[in-house]
Amino acid sequence: MRPDTPADHTAEAERLLRTAEQYPEDREPLLLQAAAHLELAGDRARASGLYDSLIAAAPDNPHLIKSLQAANLWEYGHEAEARAIIDGIRAAAPEDAAPWEIVAETLEAHDELDAAHATFTTAVTRLIDPDDEIPYPAQSLLIGRHRVRRLLALPHDDWDMLADRVHAAAVPLDELHDPKRLWALGSSDPTELRAEIARLRTELGTYRAALSRPFPVAILHWPTPELTELLAAYPSLTSEYPTHATHLAAIESALRDLASTGTGNLGIVTGTVPSYEAFAASESASPSDPNLLPQYATTLAARGRAVSWPPAKGAPCWCGAGVAYRECHGADRL
Repeated sequence: MRPDTPADHTAEAERLLRTAEQYPEDREPLLLQAAAHLELAGDRARASGLYDSLIAAAPDNPHLIKSLQAANLWEYGHEAEARAIIDGIRAAAPEDAAPWEIVAETLEAHDELDAAHATFTTAVTRLIDPDDEIPYPAQSLLIGRHRVRRLLALPHDDWDMLADRVHAAAVPLDELHDPKRLWALGSSDPTELRAEIARLRTELGTYRAALSRPFPVAILHWPTPELTELLAAYPSLTSEYPTHATHLAAIESALRDLASTGTGNLGIVTGTVPSYEAFAASESASPSDPNLLPQYATTLAARGRAVSWPPAKGAPCWCGAGVAYRECHGADRL
């Protein structure tokens, strides 16, 4: 059942904490989810403690956790500490879009519109090449920047026009981000209210579509040592993975095919043999069953283990070769 009350959110947080003890390899994403539920339950002090424990454990994505901690602290009444964390994140200039977005939206939520605009602008300038394909996680930076600029009554610029191009919903961004819409909701004019309700229904359909797939469509990747171990233990999977080079080429091809059909939020998850065997045991299935492989990939993605595809400009290739994506599996991308 979907959590609806503070008690429900607390119960869900406790369940996630127990799961994190059973699966320590997934501790970070599970604790992040638990902290989110504690925030929704109003237990911001306990959520802050979870963020502190995650940061102390040398996490995979410290900037993401610090940005969530800053947002929580500001709501918790610790504005000065939140500002210090935000300043640190902006100075560190992470290559991941999520910390930038959380920091900017935190500033926006507290009417720090100029600072939010500066944060969004720095992020899109660093992470987006207007002449290149816009990574899915970075698209929300463009949308957020457009929203803040409308609130500041700033004229459209090139980034705003790019935001208009990546925005897929039926309601245009200029209408969606129109500050006057806030006043329409308080209007006593039935015509204005009906028009606003119609717009909100359209937006809700878009949001529901997005929420139906909250994690990336992910393709499973086996590094060379893991694939060697997998095939040695389960030779029947050789038909799925004739060679490691073929496996890597198939991943890139599958992701490009998905992207060409308009599928967004694509990612890659990296498998390990012990993790795969544990998953098979939890499903009461044999690891030699090839039908289990996509289920394993989906489970890893749901646990927050997916890496966004395509990699950002200049980023290393997803295959682990140690060279830039554009010099490796992305060499022939336009």
